Amino acid sequence: MKKIIIYLLALFSVNQIAISAETGGMPQLNPEFWISQVFWLVVTFGILLIVLSKFILPNIRNNLEKRKSQIMENIEIADNQKIDSEKNIKEYDRIILDAKVAAKKTFSLAKEKIQLDLTKKKEKIESELNSEIDVVEKEINDLKKSAPEKIGLIAVDTASEIVNKLIGVEVNKSNVSAIVNEQIKLLGDK
Repeated sequence: MKKIIIYLLALFSVNQIAISAETGGMPQLNPEFWISQVFWLVVTFGILLIVLSKFILPNIRNNLEKRKSQIMENIEIADNQKIDSEKNIKEYDRIILDAKVAAKKTFSLAKEKIQLDLTKKKEKIESELNSEIDVVEKEINDLKKSAPEKIGLIAVDTASEIVNKLIGVEVNKSNVSAIVNEQIKLLGDK
């Protein structure tokens, strides 16, 4: 209120100066209109002040408070989502680690099983081969034992036929057999 009184006094003093200086010109500078101009200035700015303080500023204040509360909610939601994301990432890393460990374990078990199967099959094949080798060696030994006799018989028959075809005479097989046996013994000694 003091400001308004000081303002009015200053206005009147300026009014007196303007009255003495006025000789016409702009109506705003004419001192006889100053009081009405001041009145309407006070009324206009008073109404503007009332409208601003009662209607516009509360709306602006409410909007600012709503924005502030919305921003705080968004920050809180973002923090919660960040915490959830970090938990999910840790859970994901743990699941991956568990899966890797399980995969390594499964791989090592499969490897051991394959090694065991291969060892069993190898032993089985080796035993089969050894038994076949034994059978073949026995057959070879039997053939070696019976071979000189068979060779002797074949040699006797062949020699008899050769002599028969060359000379045309049949030879006594017992004589040829004695000669062939004698030759086989000589070859066996060497």
